[in-house]
Amino acid sequence: MANAQALNPFARKESHSQQSLLAYKILTIASWLLVLAVSISCSVSGSGRYIWHLFSTNSEWSTAAGNVGSHFILNNLFQFAFVLLWVHSRFWIAELILILNFFNLTALYLRYSTTPRFVHIPVVSGPLAWTFVAILWDGAAMVGAHHLAARILANVVVWSILVFGLLFLVAFKDYTISFELTILSAALAVHQLGIKVIAFQWIFAFVIMSVLFLATLAIAIPGALGKETNVRREGDVVSQDRERQPLLDDP
Repeated sequence: MANAQALNPFARKESHSQQSLLAYKILTIASWLLVLAVSISCSVSGSGRYIWHLFSTNSEWSTAAGNVGSHFILNNLFQFAFVLLWVHSRFWIAELILILNFFNLTALYLRYSTTPRFVHIPVVSGPLAWTFVAILWDGAAMVGAHHLAARILANVVVWSILVFGLLFLVAFKDYTISFELTILSAALAVHQLGIKVIAFQWIFAFVIMSVLFLATLAIAIPGALGKETNVRREGDVVSQDRERQPLLDDP
């Protein structure tokens, strides 16, 4: 059993050997560069700030980065597959890839919701928010949302972005994912406005953006000011018994 635990790349570890960290360094950089190269060529941007912490001499930082390494590498491979499928209009298979990655990132979030912000934002909450919106985006392309019934369905489904963001605010007090969804909602609104001025979806998207932004401020500002809760300091690695408090310290 102990051997199986040691061989499981997704298992939680209190520390990592030099060989394990070396493997994560190589595979993380290789998979991220793969996604970055394909994404840039297809006008899609990426982020890699987290990778630097794998090389940190601070053992807590490198352990925190190493623990999420397997999920991050899998996310990179899924994103690589999605980009290639999207540009070749293979929307049905691309949707399946996104859904699989959504499960991967959800498992990552639930297992490592207490990671420091330098890991949580670029590796956990950011990719999860993007993948959720991408599922809706690819789904619309998949069914060819141009007829009336599809447009009505799209106007209903777009509200799931608000529900998703508020869920993480209420359940985890995670204002990073709600803020990321705020940005994505704004992008959706601007895009839809450019397509058709007389339409509901860009209006709904702006409403979702506004509600999420205000809700994010309601959680983030009191915490930052230390009035209700204290925002966790960057670099802190918290214990497992605080799994359900991803961004906030106890008073």
